[in-house]
Amino acid sequence: MKQDEPMPSAGRAEVRIVAASPDAARRVAEVLRSCFAAEEQRSYPAHGGGGTRLHLTVDTTHPAGPAPSWLVTSQTSGNGHDRTDEV
Repeated sequence: MKQDEPMPSAGRAEVRIVAASPDAARRVAEVLRSCFAAEEQRSYPAHGGGGTRLHLTVDTTHPAGPAPSWLVTSQTSGNGHDRTDEV
């Protein structure tokens, strides 16, 4: 954080993620959002060599909503075959 930037308010944290790809930065942000309430993320190019900088403000006083159950988040195997032997 630069010296002239204001400090986040109590209970908030400014998180800056630097990654080689936007996808990697988004995955890290998703993990943070699963733990803490968060504001909209902002992304920028990182330096001149490609990559991404992602800025995110998290509220450490409010946890994220309940984690989705395994049933909601599970995915099908994607092989296109129906399982007729399951009830």
